[in-house]
Amino acid sequence: MEATDLFAGIPVTDYEAARGWYERLFGAPPAFFPHDTEAVWALAEHRYVYVVRDPEHAGHARVMVFVADLDAHVADLAGRGLTPSKEETHGEGVRKITYTDADGNETSFGGAPS
Repeated sequence: MEATDLFAGIPVTDYEAARGWYERLFGAPPAFFPHDTEAVWALAEHRYVYVVRDPEHAGHARVMVFVADLDAHVADLAGRGLTPSKEETHGEGVRKITYTDADGNETSFGGAPS
């Protein structure tokens, strides 16, 4: 398989509140709005994460994003008032820092040791 694009979804109960939280998490307003209860962030070229009002499925998403400088990214998130819900270290020192929204969806950021 040769994947060329990514479009990952996060279902939420309260779209407006979630949109504000994800704006802080991703550090920017959404790139576009497919409809009035969906917001899409462009994390990189052809790599998107969207938040959509879908109460029946809210709280079950797990998204992982690897970043170049995990410590700097976590410090930036702390500056936006976000605190990790979980921090883990896996084999060979790969770290995973998880943030949990009000519905229980998890967005994690990972990075290899420097």
